[in-house]
Amino acid sequence: MALEIERKYLVLDDSYKREAFSSYHIMQGYICRTSGKTVRVRIRDKQGFITIKGPSLDGGLSRYEFEQEIPLADAEQLMNLCESGVIDKTRWLVKSDKHVFEVDEFHGDNEGLVVAEVELSYGMESFKKPHFIGKEVTGDRRYYNAQLCQYPFGGWTEKKV
Repeated sequence: MALEIERKYLVLDDSYKREAFSSYHIMQGYICRTSGKTVRVRIRDKQGFITIKGPSLDGGLSRYEFEQEIPLADAEQLMNLCESGVIDKTRWLVKSDKHVFEVDEFHGDNEGLVVAEVELSYGMESFKKPHFIGKEVTGDRRYYNAQLCQYPFGGWTEKKV
């Protein structure tokens, strides 16, 4: 099992689209989400994945993650077993120095939310933030995809960007 270490930020503008070297569509649902542990099914373009994540050990900076590619047909069937709420987003990949920022532009019930993540090798690793990066929201549970399924951004009364 791998340890996922990432920082998460709100995005200030859509300039990331011009700077992206790749993008793809993601649909995902959650079979289980409890006590910070999740079992997620994801369809990325025409590929299926199942992911198991453990609870965060340090305020949202890191958590254990196991991900396995599965046949697309299996992922489509497993989506039927998911709890209510689906994440629909486009992921844009933007290189910044030695790192790649994954910028998620949400659709559907989370329309208007754009969040960027950067994966790190260790918690205190330095990195160059692109100009479109705004407020850090690492550890803010409202911005976790599993939370956005239950409490979509479109229904928030106070939207901080």
